[in-house]
Amino acid sequence: MTPTTGETVSCDVVVVGGGPAGLMAAVAIASTGAATVLVAGRPVPRDNRTTALLVGSVDALTALGVWEACRGAAAPLRAMRIVDDTGRLWRAPEVRFEATEIGLDAFGWNIANRDLVAALEARAATLSNLTVMAENASTVAIGATGVTVGCADGRKIVAKLAVGSDGRRSLCREAAGIATRGWTYPQTALTFNLGISRDHHDISTEFHSAEGPFTVVPLPGRRVSVVCVVAPAEADRLQALTPEAMNAEVERRSHSILGPVTVEPGRGAFPLSVETARRFAGGRVVLVGDAAHVVPPIGAQGLNLGFRDAATVAELIADARREGTDPGGPTVTDEYDRRRRADVASRTLAVDLLNRSLLSDLLPVQGVRGVGLWMLGRLGPLRRAVMREGVAPALAEPKLLRGEPLS
Repeated sequence: MTPTTGETVSCDVVVVGGGPAGLMAAVAIASTGAATVLVAGRPVPRDNRTTALLVGSVDALTALGVWEACRGAAAPLRAMRIVDDTGRLWRAPEVRFEATEIGLDAFGWNIANRDLVAALEARAATLSNLTVMAENASTVAIGATGVTVGCADGRKIVAKLAVGSDGRRSLCREAAGIATRGWTYPQTALTFNLGISRDHHDISTEFHSAEGPFTVVPLPGRRVSVVCVVAPAEADRLQALTPEAMNAEVERRSHSILGPVTVEPGRGAFPLSVETARRFAGGRVVLVGDAAHVVPPIGAQGLNLGFRDAATVAELIADARREGTDPGGPTVTDEYDRRRRADVASRTLAVDLLNRSLLSDLLPVQGVRGVGLWMLGRLGPLRRAVMREGVAPALAEPKLLRGEPLS
């Protein structure tokens, strides 16, 4: 069904925003049997960014029939290394995490966002109760019994619940009157991909420098993705380098563990910040992805948090349908806010503390960080507990992340 210009469409749930988190939400919600409309926005060019999907996110994609379409474009993350490259007086020992130590084949898989989005879009096209509209949302109005989303071409969607996955400047969040809080860091993240001359052996390595982490993450074949967090002035310097000079700089920063490298075209640069909604639901709106929380690209938290958002709201909608209750009522929205609060807060705090510990010149802070990493390296039970919590948070594990269908 493709609504025509000026038409009003009624449905159970409207999802606003067609990025990975919004697509995931739409596919998951439609899998419950709810009549769903995705206001995906007009197509935009895809950048070169990748996402390290943790095992729970992969299990969710498998349960939704998405993973098989994109697993060939993903590389497993079987081991992770943290290397202190700060050059400071107190340097932490190297720590290595092996997925097999907690009974997993891999912690997750790294995939280009464009490949992930293509697989989600392909799955969305097969669902008869999911309508995808390639148009931008222009208005969101919340009423007592429903939400009306107006599109730029004049079409309107009336739903019992709106799922806002429309980014940092969310119309849905604004309509619900939900404020945000946050802060910025004196850092910029550069993202790009590399061709490498040595095998990565499915190992992700994170070099901790005094300006931020330099992380290389496997991609299929002899390729890796890179997130390089540096001061803004250094980011400008790196962006201005010739290709040959950039290749040499990246090989130096990676300590030649991957041999000579070639930086591929298409670099991104993103100022680092944190922004969190004061509530994750209000009225007949729930927020997912960047509309709910923005965290730095450290520790593979961003999109994995968004997928847990999507899985949680889909599970609550499935419950409401079984019980015959309003999917946009306070039973759903209040419970969604409650379930997501601890997970988002704990992940944001962990990323913030790690990042600030790298930036701090205080010896006590450096000492605490070094002791913490030493304990992770030496104490097996502690290391395994941290790994398990990292890939499967005890505070937030909806059914889909356990690989269980919703209906």
